[in-house]
Amino acid sequence: MASLLPFQALRPTPSTAARIAAVPYDVVSTDEARALATDPLSFLHVSRAEIDLPPGTSPYADEVYARAKANFATLRATAPLTIEDAPSVYVYRLTQGGHTQTGVAACFAIGEYESAVIKRHELTRVDKEDDRTRHLVELRAQTGPVFLTYRASPAVAALVAAVAAAPPLFDFQATDGVTHAVWRVPGPDVARLVAAFAAVPTLYIADGHHRAASAARARRHFAGPTGTPGPWDGMIAVAFPDREMQVLPYNRAVKDLAGQTIDQFLSHVSRVCVVRPGRSVPSAAGHVSLFDGAAWHDLELPPMAPGAAATDALDVSRLQHAVLGPILGIGDPRSDPRIEFVGGARGTADLEARVRSGASAVAFSMHPVSVADLMTVSDAGEIMPPKSTWFEPKLRDGLLSHLL
Repeated sequence: MASLLPFQALRPTPSTAARIAAVPYDVVSTDEARALATDPLSFLHVSRAEIDLPPGTSPYADEVYARAKANFATLRATAPLTIEDAPSVYVYRLTQGGHTQTGVAACFAIGEYESAVIKRHELTRVDKEDDRTRHLVELRAQTGPVFLTYRASPAVAALVAAVAAAPPLFDFQATDGVTHAVWRVPGPDVARLVAAFAAVPTLYIADGHHRAASAARARRHFAGPTGTPGPWDGMIAVAFPDREMQVLPYNRAVKDLAGQTIDQFLSHVSRVCVVRPGRSVPSAAGHVSLFDGAAWHDLELPPMAPGAAATDALDVSRLQHAVLGPILGIGDPRSDPRIEFVGGARGTADLEARVRSGASAVAFSMHPVSVADLMTVSDAGEIMPPKSTWFEPKLRDGLLSHLL
């Protein structure tokens, strides 16, 4: 069962929350982060500290972590950032257009991540783990929450609704149009939320696998060989009910056609898929939209064999097995530099621009994976194909940090 761990958050004052809050470190490039961080209070100066060093500085250079530590200390003093007077948990609401989702922000037990009460569906890269682990150790803080989901609980929902009926601690609209509202849960309701989560059998990582893995590694660093208990036993996360989650597609763009002309490529595709004139967005699961620079085509993917693994039933896997691998020669999409993954928030116009500019030869617009698919794969102990899901809207870094 899921353990909800109250913690003493390090947070901004309400007057500076909007200036400090920053997009997650891993959704922007260095150049994009530098362009966004015009405000000296932006948390990107901590999470992507290379933006304050000479252009071309490696994000993994020693001086980047030293600058992150210094920037964090400066931000704590000048913003200022304040530490809560007692452990608590929080309600965090995201609103984007007509979509709203409301989650519980707290620490969650790293031991439950390691024992698969908190389930994962992605593999992680060692270099990215190394980066965020060092960041955590240098700052002695977890500054960006993991994004969790769970099968909706009426008991949790009732408590969350009651908390969110009061005035929030923070309530602001970010520059991307997403509204972020955060409430501190009143003392008596903290124990009730902890008890309600104790009845939730499983949590699922939606986004933030590298953050979770790095928190586990930092725990081993701080606990030492004797396993000394401490604040490092928890990782900060926000857990949202599954029925409120919004999943966008993770699209694909391929740089070349492996020596084929576009007509040859389409001919090969038509032997394994039903190809029709199409639109930029697939009509349903089992369909992929293909842009070749002149037009969109609807690809009806070949059916799956009976008894296929949960991951093989996903459209991203079916496209890989039918087209990307055998026709375009992309054997391992995790490492092949010829394929690029484009988050659904960028829209299909981004795909068209890539192909028309010549940066890509073709692009594929995917139907989004469902939260139910994610849970099925996780429950089966399988790993999702790379870049299968794009959750939107995103949480913001710097609003709630967990000191270690």
